[in-house]
This record gives sequence, C-alpha cells and structure tokens, in this order.
Amino acid sequence: MEHVDFLEHDVSRPLLVALHGWLLAGRLWRPLAAELAPSWELWAPDLPGFGQRPRPLRLHANLASYGRWLAQAAREQAGERPIVLLGHSLGGSVALHAAPHLGPQLVGLVQIAAGGGVYQPRAFAQVRRGGALFLRWRPGWLAELPGTDPLRSPLLAERRAAQGLLACSTNRGAVRQIPQLTAQLQVPSLWIAGSRDQVMAPRYVRHLAGYANQYQFVELAGAGHLPMLQMPEQLAGTIGDWLQDWLG
Repeated sequence: MEHVDFLEHDVSRPLLVALHGWLLAGRLWRPLAAELAPSWELWAPDLPGFGQRPRPLRLHANLASYGRWLAQAAREQAGERPIVLLGHSLGGSVALHAAPHLGPQLVGLVQIAAGGGVYQPRAFAQVRRGGALFLRWRPGWLAELPGTDPLRSPLLAERRAAQGLLACSTNRGAVRQIPQLTAQLQVPSLWIAGSRDQVMAPRYVRHLAGYANQYQFVELAGAGHLPMLQMPEQLAGTIGDWLQDWLG
C-alpha cells in the first residue's frame, strides 16, 4: 500500500510513515490506516526487496543502508510536512536508523512490537539458521494459487534482502547499537507491546524504550505480534491519543 486518500490534505499535520517487519509488506498497515483516517494520514511503503518493491543493486541489505533509504523516501513523500515514523518489529530497527537522517522534520516515533538491545548468541543463531532454511526451502509457487494473499509477501521476498537484514539485525554490533540509537532520539516516542506477543515479549519492548528520553510504554491486553491486523481499532486509538497529546 503506497497511499491513503484523504478528503482534506492538511500540510501542517505530520505524515505517518509506517515500516513493516521481516518478510512482510506495506499492505500490513491497511486496517490501521483505515482506522486512523481521516484524522491522520499514513503512508506504508514496501521496503526494497519486499512486497512489490524491488531492491536496487546499490542498496546493501543492512539496517544502516535501509535507514538511509527510508529517510530519503519519507522526505520525498512528505514534502515539507513533519514526519512521524511507525516501526513494526524489524521495521522498528530501520526506523531508528532513519531517525538521525530526518533532522527536525521528524517529530515523533511509534514502535510496535519492536524491542531488544540484549544480545543472546544462542537464540539469535537459531533465528538466523531458521530464517535461512525457510528462505531456501519456501514453496514460492504457492503464491500463485488463489486465496494465498496473506502468504505472498513471505513467499516472494527477495532472499538476499531478507537474509541480509535478518543477519544484520541479530549480530552483536547491531544489537548493541539499537539502544544507542534509541538514546539519541530527539523526539517523543511511543512503544507498544502485545501482552500475548510470542515473538517480541513485552519486557524486551519496555527494556529498549527505557533508553529513550521522552517515551511512553503501552501494553495492549490480548494483542499478539500483529496488533495492526488483530485489533486495529484499539491500536489506532492508542496511537491517535498519543499523537494528539504530544503533537496536538
């Protein structure tokens, strides 16, 4: 999903730029965008190598390169408007890498199921091995069958982009850099965790949020790893209230 049309285009209100997690695509945000409209405009691009956006050969499959890509793409989409970044899971790490490149145009950050900052060698090695095996053996032909839309993004994501970002986000240096980037934030941030998230436990979201200077932590009761699909109305209410309190 590239854009949501609004009845009135208010250039004084920030553009919400939403980043999906690993193997997903911008379409993930459609239910949330519908709930936030028309008060807030949300743009959810496919990250390069995912969804329908190819990865340029010059774009390296690491968090720093994707952060620079995101900052440029967000500026082009927003024009002179302020920007609020929304990151989900791995997309939250991309958002943190993009934040320093946006300067004063960035006015807020929302992180959903995005935490960490604690290096766990054995667990991360297992994640990398499991991810590599999935990417190698996934049945891409399933994406051509009717009724498989929810599976299309994981089945068709570019292997090099997916494997590179997963490896980068779970290495020792990258994991230790995430708290540093969080501590350097110059804007208020909202950190949202799902009480039933089996991928990113709330304690890890809370841990990373604690490095930020101005932050609010919210745990959504009953939510899993994808609250934008599971409970978009509640998620929109949480984000909308925070935006109103902080940005007016």
